[in-house]
Amino acid sequence: MTTITANDLIDSIADSLQFIACYHPKDFIQAMAIAYEKEQSPAAKDAIAQILVNSRMCAEDKRPICQDTGIVNVFLKVGMDLRWDTEQSLDDMINEGVRRAYLQPDNVLRASVVADPIGRRTNTGDNTPAVIHTELVPGDKLEVFVAAKGGGSENKAKFAILNPSDNLVDWILETVPKMGAGWCPPGILSIAVGGTAEKAMLMAKQALMEPINIQELIERGAETAAEKLRVELYQKVNELGIGAQGLGGLTTVLDVKVSEYPTHAASLPVALIPNCAATRHIHFTLDGSGPVQLEPPSLDDWPDITWSASENTRHVNLDTLSQADIEQWQPGETLLLSGHMLTGRDAAHKRIADLFAKGESLPEGLDFNNRFIYYVGPVDPVVGEVVGPAGPTTATRMDKFTEMMLAETGLLGMIGKAERGPVAIEAIKKHRSVYLIAVGGSAYLVSKAIKSSKIIAFADMGMEAVREFYIENMPVTVAVDSLGESVHQTGPIEWRQKIADIARSSKD
Repeated sequence: MTTITANDLIDSIADSLQFIACYHPKDFIQAMAIAYEKEQSPAAKDAIAQILVNSRMCAEDKRPICQDTGIVNVFLKVGMDLRWDTEQSLDDMINEGVRRAYLQPDNVLRASVVADPIGRRTNTGDNTPAVIHTELVPGDKLEVFVAAKGGGSENKAKFAILNPSDNLVDWILETVPKMGAGWCPPGILSIAVGGTAEKAMLMAKQALMEPINIQELIERGAETAAEKLRVELYQKVNELGIGAQGLGGLTTVLDVKVSEYPTHAASLPVALIPNCAATRHIHFTLDGSGPVQLEPPSLDDWPDITWSASENTRHVNLDTLSQADIEQWQPGETLLLSGHMLTGRDAAHKRIADLFAKGESLPEGLDFNNRFIYYVGPVDPVVGEVVGPAGPTTATRMDKFTEMMLAETGLLGMIGKAERGPVAIEAIKKHRSVYLIAVGGSAYLVSKAIKSSKIIAFADMGMEAVREFYIENMPVTVAVDSLGESVHQTGPIEWRQKIADIARSSKD
């Protein structure tokens, strides 16, 4: 009889989480390389290049692909004939593995999980607990599927219960553009149809860990209704022109997964969950012979792609920047930033808002006047680093604070990822401010531009604290200019038309 020890499972969970934090799956790298080669949008091609260069750098240095090292999802298939050598519960063993992975001293991963979510929202400090799903199956083996799901893509999950007569494809094509770019396309979309509300969401989440194989399906030809739907949605979602980082381009999705389950005659439950450019998952089996042994991928798996700014890129000194300067910037323009900037995310903005509501001043030393703020919560540094991976977080979460920050602090501009909503764009236009984006999925690459870092305020908030960075040549794109024009609105429209024109010319 197969015996699984506590250490077998704990070590395997810990090792697998460290592994997927630093190494993209080979199929994702290959799919991104294909997307890079065929991309015609300069902005999207540049973004994909940064993601691939970042990915290789992380593999070389064994550092996290993204600063958001995710909330842990574990799917277990437990053989009914195996036995356990442990006094711990299954969940306790998994959470101990998570704890060890995220506190591993040579490569500490960012703890993003908060307890008391409707109250104090206190960080648990070790990224526990994981979200665990267990299934009993025949046999004497333990199958384990581990994923680390980033908040940016998780927040874009959608669910609806349609009428059975509703058009499923229409709902998806209406929904995907409303998701914005916070899920860091290009990535994978998983659609699950049927069952009940919770069954559909669970199927969609689990299918994100399947291999990227849409090209093989297209080559052999779709046979089932689910396969035909996969191909149709893959083609039609890419025809939306959303593109890498939402900048407009040929590739929005690398694959589309479709799952189905019998459902009530009166219902059509539909779940849609995306995976981002930090696709992190692994599958392994324990058979009683010890913990899983993971082999790092070969660096030959990565395409020979380098990234450098184009010759006409504008160099910007943040320390001497003026209102008149930023009013010259154009949507879609690439900048290289140098100088000092502040950081801050949701919790910092909320605390600032609370201080102002009570008539109190900002903490001593915290001055946003004529400064830029970078929406980031970095990974802790290891030996020799100024800061760990430090990619941007989704800016729309700060939209409701934008008017306050621009009106009451003297803030000059903002840096994040993805689009801004109408409220933020109106505030940017009103104050003649600007919003820039860094590439989501290039966190380690971005961190190399950060030459110094120190906490300025709210140290008790950990990764949410306000820091001051000194940067040299950090690449960004102008996403919303001082007149309120957004590249996330104009880019997809432009490329939707270009894709339609390409399709028409290929038929002629």
